[in-house]
Amino acid sequence: MATAPREHFTSRTGFVLAAIGSAVGLGNMWRLSYLTAEKGGAAFALLYLVFTAAVGVPVMLAELTVGRGAQRSPIAALAHFGSAAWKPLGALFVLAGFVILAYYGVIAGWTLRYAGAAVAGGLPEDAGAYFGEVSEGWDAFAFHVVFMAATIFVVSGGVRRGIERAAEVMMPTLFVIVIGIAVYASTLDGASAGYRYYLNVDFANVLDWDVIVAAAGQAFFSLSLGMGAILTFASYLGRDHDLPNEALLIAGADFGVAFLAGFMVFPLIFALGLQGAVIGQDTGTVGALFIALPSAFAEMGTAGRFVGTAFFVALIVGALTSAISLLEVVVAAAMDGLGWERPRAAVVLGGLITALGGLAAWRVDVLDAMDTLANNVFLIGGGLGLAVFCGWVMRDASGEAHAGSGAVR
Repeated sequence: MATAPREHFTSRTGFVLAAIGSAVGLGNMWRLSYLTAEKGGAAFALLYLVFTAAVGVPVMLAELTVGRGAQRSPIAALAHFGSAAWKPLGALFVLAGFVILAYYGVIAGWTLRYAGAAVAGGLPEDAGAYFGEVSEGWDAFAFHVVFMAATIFVVSGGVRRGIERAAEVMMPTLFVIVIGIAVYASTLDGASAGYRYYLNVDFANVLDWDVIVAAAGQAFFSLSLGMGAILTFASYLGRDHDLPNEALLIAGADFGVAFLAGFMVFPLIFALGLQGAVIGQDTGTVGALFIALPSAFAEMGTAGRFVGTAFFVALIVGALTSAISLLEVVVAAAMDGLGWERPRAAVVLGGLITALGGLAAWRVDVLDAMDTLANNVFLIGGGLGLAVFCGWVMRDASGEAHAGSGAVR
């Protein structure tokens, strides 16, 4: 077993930014705003906040509590507060991080490709055909490898010099880019129609069962719960951290970034006349981010080149911060359970994840299957299992959660 002292975040700001970075990813940059617009506008956003407060924050607090209390990664942490019988639940967290990062790296590689295209000479006008060419095969695999190499590099640097330092640079950068594009979009003709669509209020719609399920699911998945990322980051905290306060801050910031993304995307969609191609269609995240919007950026000429570059850079930043947290779950487990040094764990396990992602890089249907397995089995099973663990197995979970509670620092 490893005997080196456990690293810790040097500041509350560094930890919070890293945790927010884990939550804010590619799906969150589009999915929440899309669901908000389609399923009741501001009324859906309110419903989402209710589920976040009722379900998301408590599960996040459970992960924070177990991680900080044990000062170990998921497998060792659950064994510490429970018994060896709970190791499989910790292993589920690690497996979730492994599988999700494998296909997530492929999608992130697409954003690298599009950002490079925007910088080099502008995005292609026939974005649909272009996406079909670059989403599978050697191109997809090559950019997947580049993205994974960057992720491995950051995680190899450790908590302070790698994860915390990257979060302190990348998250403010993401905020600035999103706000900048939102401000630019507000100046375009037709932007007001985008705001009206995004912020429509339809309380009748949110009473629909499908809408309720969508809000609950978004609240759970958008906070990176059930995959051990928050638990692992919490294991690098001291006991002076106010965990309930941290959970509320992270959840609030995660919602804020995702909701703000709607003020970036929907004014662009309406100003550029894309509502027919995106709204009400089964385009999902892929269709909007890699087909509809790139086509519009190409038609904008020089301005589209700059806006498109900034847009995809924002996606890259969001993807990288999430990928770092996923790899850290796997790396921390190897360090705690196998006694591996961090660089070895990052390179070996990152390489294996990259290899598994190769399957998704060559077949989009494999990517979809991996995503379905992770969302419907790993994350839900992990989150519910941890809730049971804290509620019925862990002794004095409430006392551990409130140790260090006090004024906001």
